Amino acid sequence: MKPVTANYLNAIVLIAAGLYGYFLLPLGPGENKSVTALIPAFSGIVFLLLGAIWASKPKIAAHVAAVLALVLIIMCLNRFMKIEEWGPKKYVFLICIFSNIIALVIFIRSFVQARVLKK
Repeated sequence: MKPVTANYLNAIVLIAAGLYGYFLLPLGPGENKSVTALIPAFSGIVFLLLGAIWASKPKIAAHVAAVLALVLIIMCLNRFMKIEEWGPKKYVFLICIFSNIIALVIFIRSFVQARVLKK
């Protein structure tokens, strides 16, 4: 899979997860909707914007996407570990983690291939 394709797939997953988390995730007793549930959706929009500039500036877009994916992995893992019971909320974070890990692996593989071809 090409890095730009992985970037777009990751963006779609993150946007869907963020919107699901904000609008459709059932709330527990005493919980209110939080705008922080939309962080994955906003990050997905950033990935879409990076995909739009990928053709003109592939190195910059790829490196920013890799760093953003790494930050999101750390952020989602942190939140994932704080949720005690297995439920829809924990699964949403798990999906975001896997999506970002897959994208990051594809980005890193493309960086390594580019380095090998350069030599």
